[in-house]
Amino acid sequence: MASETDKQVVTRFAPSPTGFLHIGGARTALFNWLYARHHGGKTLLRIEDTDSKRSTQEAIDKIIEGLDWLGLDFDEPPVFQSDRAERHAGVARQLLDAGHAYKCYASPEELEDMRAQQRANKQPMRYDRRWRDRDEGEAPEGAPYVIRLKVPTEGETVIHDEVQGKVTVKNAEIDDYVLLRADGTPTYMLAVVVDDHDMGVTHIIRGDDHLNNAFRQLPIMRAMNEIEGDWPDPVYAHVPLIHGADGAKLSKRHGAVGVEAYRDEEGVLPEALFNYLLRLGWGHGDREEITREEAIELFDLDGVGKSPSRFDIKKLQNLNGHYIREADDARLASLVAEKFGNTADVQLLTKAMPVLKTRARTVGELVEGAGFLFKSRPLEMTDKAATLLDDESREKLAGLSARLAKENHWTIEALEATTKSYAEELDLGLGKLAQPMRAALTGTTTSPGIFDVLVLLGKEESLARIDAQASLAGKE
Repeated sequence: MASETDKQVVTRFAPSPTGFLHIGGARTALFNWLYARHHGGKTLLRIEDTDSKRSTQEAIDKIIEGLDWLGLDFDEPPVFQSDRAERHAGVARQLLDAGHAYKCYASPEELEDMRAQQRANKQPMRYDRRWRDRDEGEAPEGAPYVIRLKVPTEGETVIHDEVQGKVTVKNAEIDDYVLLRADGTPTYMLAVVVDDHDMGVTHIIRGDDHLNNAFRQLPIMRAMNEIEGDWPDPVYAHVPLIHGADGAKLSKRHGAVGVEAYRDEEGVLPEALFNYLLRLGWGHGDREEITREEAIELFDLDGVGKSPSRFDIKKLQNLNGHYIREADDARLASLVAEKFGNTADVQLLTKAMPVLKTRARTVGELVEGAGFLFKSRPLEMTDKAATLLDDESREKLAGLSARLAKENHWTIEALEATTKSYAEELDLGLGKLAQPMRAALTGTTTSPGIFDVLVLLGKEESLARIDAQASLAGKE
């Protein structure tokens, strides 16, 4: 925990472990991390696992794994909210003893009747403060009760949000919400405030769907500041949510929404997702490609826009393509090898990577492009490739094989010269010969340059694949 005298910038990321690390959550974590790093402060991780029925260890592990993959490190071990219930309840008792909270004995049935009347009268749905000024002696002996915060009813609360600007809410619109349930467990609203204070959080950067919560959390802080002192208001920055390409809030129907899906299924590199999330709602001129070091130097809240940003998978893929071309070949070969399992030759993949990555936008496209390296004979042909291999083209392949077999220098330059010479003998453009070559060598109609393919496969395998097709002339 941060000390109470620690005045440096402290931010926090506080996910609920009920599922994967959502793209929106990842961006929130990123913005908190960058703001703290930019200002020489600290960023902390809090796991809000008080919902014991929905919180799982698997989800906690996935969230931490996703943050690690993105390169977001934290300055202290994670705080688990579930470990702090006693502290949260203690603050509720302090508020009660100081007159900032009160016991409410309203039964669930009474509250439902109250809500039914409000619905019928088309009134706002909020607690009517029936026990706020009532004598506790009126309650049945031993009756269960909750502890509610005594929220100011006059005036208004103003927040000068670093993103949203000045936001004002009338205090009368905020009901006296529950701090401590009848079973003695604290509510989310109380736990968040206590944890933020105890962790020394100075800046709360989160999605703007939490803006209303700020007006409910501030009365707790201000009441505790009256009681103890040193419970200052934090600086708020509520960031607009991420929408899908159709303008609706990002959800599963827009495709993958979890960080691990972009890593495992979409084949995105962490530096690409880092860069893309940075540019979702924050900008620095027209720059698109920004390194981690530059992001730390440049990031501040004044660059965050007020409008929702739109997630565009094609833009992410194009940016990912840039980072793939910049990435170390051995690293990419290792990522691709994982997809092939034990059949992959990492050294061969590393050798192939310079030609495989020139047009690839994802690791998946690298895997697809490298597939020809590990095929076994006879090659399975795509429908398009099969149409290129008729008897006439197979006869030409047989002639090519005879010439390539005499080649002593298995290099791109030598192979290209021999193939061009043979094409000229046949009075063909090189493309007319390269197309059936590609089909015979890869089983597809798309691949790296045909002479790159020959070099990567090696002389023995290349000739074996060409001869396998040439031998079928007149047999189909």
